[in-house]
Amino acid sequence: MQLAGRKILVVGLGATGVATATFLVKRGAVVTATDSAPEAELRPEALALREKGVRLELGGNRPRSFETADLVVISPGVPHGAAPLDRSRELGIPVLGEVELAARFIEQPIVAITGTNGKTTTTTLVGEMLRRSGMDVFVGGNIGTPLISYVDSDQKTGVVVAEISSFQLDTIERFRPKVAVLLNIAEDHLDRYPDLDAYIRSKGRIFENQGSADFAVLNGADSRVAELSKNVVSQKLFFGRAGFITQQAGAEGAVVTDEAIVFNTRLWRPEEHSDTAKTKDEAEAVVPCSAIKLFGRHNIENAAAAALAALAAGGRLSAVRDTLQQFGGLPHRLEFVAAIAGVRYYDDSKATNIDAVLRAIECFSAPVVLLLGGRNKRGEFRLLKESLRRRVKQVVLFGEAGDEIAAALDGAATASHAGSMAEVVATASRIASAGDVVLLSPGCASFDMYENYARRGEDFRRNVEKLERAE
Repeated sequence: MQLAGRKILVVGLGATGVATATFLVKRGAVVTATDSAPEAELRPEALALREKGVRLELGGNRPRSFETADLVVISPGVPHGAAPLDRSRELGIPVLGEVELAARFIEQPIVAITGTNGKTTTTTLVGEMLRRSGMDVFVGGNIGTPLISYVDSDQKTGVVVAEISSFQLDTIERFRPKVAVLLNIAEDHLDRYPDLDAYIRSKGRIFENQGSADFAVLNGADSRVAELSKNVVSQKLFFGRAGFITQQAGAEGAVVTDEAIVFNTRLWRPEEHSDTAKTKDEAEAVVPCSAIKLFGRHNIENAAAAALAALAAGGRLSAVRDTLQQFGGLPHRLEFVAAIAGVRYYDDSKATNIDAVLRAIECFSAPVVLLLGGRNKRGEFRLLKESLRRRVKQVVLFGEAGDEIAAALDGAATASHAGSMAEVVATASRIASAGDVVLLSPGCASFDMYENYARRGEDFRRNVEKLERAE
């Protein structure tokens, strides 16, 4: 792809936009970068682009820039249907996302993971399984380091493992992962998409350029994923709960039971000259759940998906097993914080949609004091009512959506309201008794009070630790 001398407009100056602009200017492009935020709100890295020869247009978008560019590259946070982008397309100007641009310069096989929930955990697992298999791996994408930064570094690895969001899939054209994983689809980002069907179509695009030599790892227990799988032409590997995945006749993959992950795939082959197949379980391709360090039934399903993806990418069976036995999870995802006076506190701040909250609640048999709130993404909180009645002792509401959530729950659980996170934690600690669980699983974005979900989780941890010290 020729870049030198071309006039290229980069839209959005977050981390991805900055990395994209840097990549383009190094390759001789004439780069303009635009962001709706004023200069005072941008990070120093964005403003430093001027020193690299990038022209900055800040505090709004200038129509002429979208009409005169040779190419427009957008960041994931920029709605792909925005009016200026439609104008570029009308004029025949290509509009690409960063992932599509990066993929055109990546020669190594790509393992791409998407889904409403569990993407980061699964992506991290796959990367670790392949590293333990002796492969040189880059792990990035939506998980942190943009794919374009991998290309810009001139790093060469054996495989690229990337978390891919629906926003990134919206702007692909040729993007073709060797292994594509779709973990699940639940209502999310309805503040960005016109309806659920549009969101589902976006997720399904991860498979659209695959061929018969590629692999698709699919959640056979998810009806929306199963429906999408009918149009997939690559080699299908299904995972999911027992009793659901078996609906896929003759399916290869992995079944998750209460006791184990049971693999039924030609990819599960003990390596020659190793001791990995010496036990009965290993010969039968079984990984007991008791041997998996991750917490929560949904994470066992993520582990099954990661194992299939890693094996499809050439990973070793022994490395898959070792990783599952040692990987304990990521911060802010059902992360244990402390036990105070017999009450266990968990940080699940990454749960920014209703499905994630439901998955978290179902992990506990003890009564739960649930902390909900933030900025709503058009989530249907009424879908929580049944789980709240069965498992939740009381709800503590906070943030911008507090009153809206209370109305949606309509008495399914007793609700209290709190302001700051300090007040949220103090209120929860008064409600909880020995044996209970206090669970921060907000079901909302964090942007009403925090820069991101991680900052919210960190504030929760700080206040729990203060409570612990006061005991």
